[in-house]
Amino acid sequence: MSDSRELKFRRLATQLRAEIRSGVWAPGAKLPTEQELSHTREVSLTTVRRAVDELVEEGLVLRRQGAGTFVAEHAPAVRGGAALVGVVVPDTTLYYPKVLEGIEEALAAAGARLMLACSHYQPVEEEAALRRMLDSGVDGLLVVPTLIGQVDPAAVVDRLTSLPVPVVLIERGLDGADDPSEHVRTDHEAGGYAAVRHLAALGHSRLALLTRSGNPTSAPVGQGFTAAVTDLGLRAAEPFSAPQSEWNPRVADEQVRRVTAGGSTAVVCFGDREATLMVSAARRAGLAVPGDLAIVAYDDEIADLAEVPLTAVSPPKHHLGRHAAELLLRRLREPDLPMHRVRLRPGIVVRRSCGASSEEMTSD
Repeated sequence: MSDSRELKFRRLATQLRAEIRSGVWAPGAKLPTEQELSHTREVSLTTVRRAVDELVEEGLVLRRQGAGTFVAEHAPAVRGGAALVGVVVPDTTLYYPKVLEGIEEALAAAGARLMLACSHYQPVEEEAALRRMLDSGVDGLLVVPTLIGQVDPAAVVDRLTSLPVPVVLIERGLDGADDPSEHVRTDHEAGGYAAVRHLAALGHSRLALLTRSGNPTSAPVGQGFTAAVTDLGLRAAEPFSAPQSEWNPRVADEQVRRVTAGGSTAVVCFGDREATLMVSAARRAGLAVPGDLAIVAYDDEIADLAEVPLTAVSPPKHHLGRHAAELLLRRLREPDLPMHRVRLRPGIVVRRSCGASSEEMTSD
């Protein structure tokens, strides 16, 4: 299956799952036909069938020969007294489907309802979604706010924490002791550190860091990379960063030439797409991965689909969503609960691109 089909299938499955959990279709209700879903969601029939197949496997829906597809009778019911939780994420493709699965799991277990909105990284859309949710009477909010590009990110966080309902931020917050937010975040600095430590253990002493700029993850990954290089007595090439729109095969070719000419034998690359471009660029330069150049990606969304499957730092996305939802539900039950700021440590999924002896394993 191609990358784009995989992403569409995951996105549709997440959307349908959230709609069932939030009561768009009650237990026993008949879903639109696959042809209708294909038309209204603007995806292929194959994408629809794979998404529905996943829901069937999960027991959320069932197919009845000649009758259609129905929501399972035992699916979590929408109870009038249950908490209504608003969830605002910047997208429902890469990264956040697994976060949403964790949220849905925790809310369903508590009998809570979910109201989902996507901001597309647009502050105006984010504000509109929050207003709709507050007008709809949500009891609490789980929000991934857009802070990059904001003139005053602290003002955005202050505004969210001053809303009339409890708010838990996901993957966002302010650095420093004066952060007023309750949040659950990945410790991306620890992830950058772990990537360097993994490569050092394999014998690499000169490394390079390549990142996608304009992203809140880039800075902490870079900080962890730099700290590990210093602590372990390694050497590092000058880091390189460019916006996602500017990362292309030509740029990757230039970076392969630059880092190898400087003696680097390994790179840490945020994110998966950029690391995949580096694998192809290394091949064009006549270099073997990992023989001549080891590569560790950061995010582990499509790292396994590269022509050389990529070792990748893997944020705990499902756990992130689940912990955030559980924290919000506890906050609703216990308003005087002490403020929580949770950092979850990412793991490393080891594949072929770093030259480790095991083809695939997971480590902390």
